[in-house]
Amino acid sequence: MEQLFTWVNSNPGYSFGIGAFIFFLFVFLRDITQKKHTIQRNFPIVGHLRYFLEMIGPELRQYWVANDKEERPFDRTERSWIYATAKGQNNNFGFGTTEIQYEPGYPIIKHKAFPFPESKAFIHENDPTCIPCLKVIGEWRKRKHPYRPYSIINISAMSFGSLGKNAIMALNRGAKVAGSYHNTGEGGLSRYHLQGADIMWQIGTGYFGARDESGRFNIEKLAHKVEINPAIRLIEIKLSQGAKPGKGGILPSKKVNAEIAQIRQVKEGVDCISPNSHKEFSNVKELIDFIEKIADATGLPVGIKSAVGEIEFWEELAKEIKSQNRGPDFITIDGGEGGTGAAPLTYADHVSLPFKIGFQRVYTLFQRLNISRQIVWIGSGKLGFPDRAVVAIAMGCDLIHIAREAMLSIGCIQAQKCHTDHCPAGVATQNWWLQRGVDPEIKGKRAAKYIQGFRKELLSLAHSCGYEHPSQFNGRDIEISMGMNRYQPLEDLLGYKRDPIEFTKFADYANFPKRPVRLTQ
Repeated sequence: MEQLFTWVNSNPGYSFGIGAFIFFLFVFLRDITQKKHTIQRNFPIVGHLRYFLEMIGPELRQYWVANDKEERPFDRTERSWIYATAKGQNNNFGFGTTEIQYEPGYPIIKHKAFPFPESKAFIHENDPTCIPCLKVIGEWRKRKHPYRPYSIINISAMSFGSLGKNAIMALNRGAKVAGSYHNTGEGGLSRYHLQGADIMWQIGTGYFGARDESGRFNIEKLAHKVEINPAIRLIEIKLSQGAKPGKGGILPSKKVNAEIAQIRQVKEGVDCISPNSHKEFSNVKELIDFIEKIADATGLPVGIKSAVGEIEFWEELAKEIKSQNRGPDFITIDGGEGGTGAAPLTYADHVSLPFKIGFQRVYTLFQRLNISRQIVWIGSGKLGFPDRAVVAIAMGCDLIHIAREAMLSIGCIQAQKCHTDHCPAGVATQNWWLQRGVDPEIKGKRAAKYIQGFRKELLSLAHSCGYEHPSQFNGRDIEISMGMNRYQPLEDLLGYKRDPIEFTKFADYANFPKRPVRLTQ
């Protein structure tokens, strides 16, 4: 030992170099074996720089980069709220608001002088964040297996392929713990979606997972998968989405590995571009026939998802639903703000109306024909924050879908490389090394905490406004800034009132029947 110390004293340069090598070797081994931090696991040693830079970020941004409100699509304060909520950390902010409250479009939620007492809040099976949907999906049209969602906050469509298997598993496990359902996205149902959460199976123009060898829709295959998978509770037919409306889904060749090719029944290593239109229907009457065909074969509620462009389609759809007394059990309206995967820039920026405008135009059409109450309305498009959810609910939404915000909860850092297969956080990639940074167990818990934290704050807002359930919000509870010293109720601004809610008491809606399990397969 004395000789070692003597050598070290005699050779300080070599000693420092050897010591540094041993230290960095230890950090390297520690980083690649730990599962808590995705960036460190994927980028050993250098990944620590991200956390150091993040720590001194406010100082750096103050002098040379962006402030907390400048980044897009989600600014730093929004991401910080999601990260803190997902980790179960303090998600409060200090020293007052940094928002410009007179900026046009800024919403204010009006609290009541006498709030609903939180001491009287109903708690379902020890879950103080449970917020059931007030409507039962499929009840109006008497589907064989109607469904009442446990949560009004649910995970939106993100395909296995666009997202990696670990990310899909994390989201599904988080949804299971939180009691939310998980939309498969148009890529079809994979084994990674079957981690215990309820499933909304999305059927896109490619009919992935429900098509024959020639790529045509196969009702028998769909019905069989539904029969042997009781977790599937809803079927959603995707007409279009906010990021690329009127254009099919895009999965770059780098992401089309053997497993994805097998699930989708496409060629491995070749761009998987869905058609921009459905082959099974080409007009409104055929769409309704297709909806009823699936509902009859599966017994499940069936709905549609679409961004809003031309209004004539919606006018015709509403008239046909009224005259035939058939059609979708739910309608998901996606705003042009949405988008988790690859899309041409012009489509992402300029095609389809923003959520508030699109929803207002469609919802009021159905109101005028007195059929809006038949439909369960789902809002999608940057609604993953309590204040935005309140606005959507006050406009008429029964459920909220969240996508990118859910990705952030499991480690997404908004690198905006979803289309390259080089997502550094391992979320939107099929690269095996990058994916391994996402531990499904740990990240699943974070997704659950985010959803539960979201619902907790949503309930708190409802109580502050005198309501027991968030779906009691209406357009008089929110005022929108029209500029300096001018505010207008949301109801007046949009020109309509949402359908009145016939709410009794919270406990009356906490009944969630399961689909019967098939005993033999």
